[in-house]
Amino acid sequence: MIGIFNDNFPPILDGVALTAQNYAYWLHQKGHDVRVITPYAPFADEVINAAPYKINRYTSIPIPFRHPYRYGLPYWDPAFMRNWKKMDFELVHAHCPFTSGDLAYSAAQKQHIPMVATFHSKYRQDFEHNVKSKRIVDWMVKHIIEFFDKADEVWIPQAAVEPTLREYGYKGHVEVVENGNDFYTPVEKIEEMRKEMREELGLLPNETMLLFVGQHIWEKNIGFILDSLALIKDKPFHMFMVGTGYAVREIRQRVKHLGLQDHVTLLGNIHDRERLKKIDAAADLFLFPSLYDNAPLVVREAAAMHTPALLLKEATAAEVVQADVNGFLSPNDTKEYAKQITYLMEHPEILQRVGDKASSTISRSWENVIDEVILRYRDIQESYRIKHGIVV
Repeated sequence: MIGIFNDNFPPILDGVALTAQNYAYWLHQKGHDVRVITPYAPFADEVINAAPYKINRYTSIPIPFRHPYRYGLPYWDPAFMRNWKKMDFELVHAHCPFTSGDLAYSAAQKQHIPMVATFHSKYRQDFEHNVKSKRIVDWMVKHIIEFFDKADEVWIPQAAVEPTLREYGYKGHVEVVENGNDFYTPVEKIEEMRKEMREELGLLPNETMLLFVGQHIWEKNIGFILDSLALIKDKPFHMFMVGTGYAVREIRQRVKHLGLQDHVTLLGNIHDRERLKKIDAAADLFLFPSLYDNAPLVVREAAAMHTPALLLKEATAAEVVQADVNGFLSPNDTKEYAKQITYLMEHPEILQRVGDKASSTISRSWENVIDEVILRYRDIQESYRIKHGIVV
């Protein structure tokens, strides 16, 4: 049995949660026995009942000021611990270095099996938002690196993530294993979806639809987006934002303060993946100036629906983008960002050409990714057996 461990899992939606979900789903589809280990979340029963693989959740509490995220307390959950002791894994994969990662390492140690750990996030920025002491933040980052030091193999979703991991203090070997996406759709179907959703959203024929999908937190540089749009609010565009997070209320206030009420709409969380696909298809340009993200799934999902993204040149997330070929890059300056949005609004043929190229070069199916993952798992298991002298 393969264990997939993460501190977030649907119905909580973010890139890492969707990554863990797609690992579990496609490993199951490929004939592997899979078990997801993750904290409890409200309304999780529907996800558990719908999944074709097993999900074991343990007691959790809300993380203050980080809705909807939760802190897991597995050792406070007797029922979970009874089941936990009966689980027999052949390999564990931790997508998070916190409570679920500790459980993965515990299983690896007790059952003499390998642990893979993927470094997904820029944890220091998360810590700095809630913890004002640099000394405590340094200690927390040090704890994370100690976790990755214990893994048999450390994965990153793209090469540009490695400098962050090194900056945190990790000195070991890393392997690049890309993320995929589940938004593949025939081109003719995309046109139908685009037309249908644009009508539903009430867009005028001459309006450019801009889109952001992700956590509504300031670390995502949402303030940069709004400040940029405020410079061009005389232009015919409408910006839709999908997601939730601690900053939703402040974002609404910022929209009002900047006079963008007629240009910006917050749609909240969208759990229906088919609906989100249609929204991606309806958009002309995906705005993602985040310096916080490593390898955001949302950029790949938009690309799959032929919607190109405008990122910042120095962003880790921009590694997959060739400027004006399969996406767009801007300096870290609101005036320049706004200038590029305006130019692209006036040249829809460029948006279409670059969007088509993004679809063929950036997006990769999860099924294809998991074929690679399975081969890597086998190599890791074989190396582990040789290293530890285990005879099968």
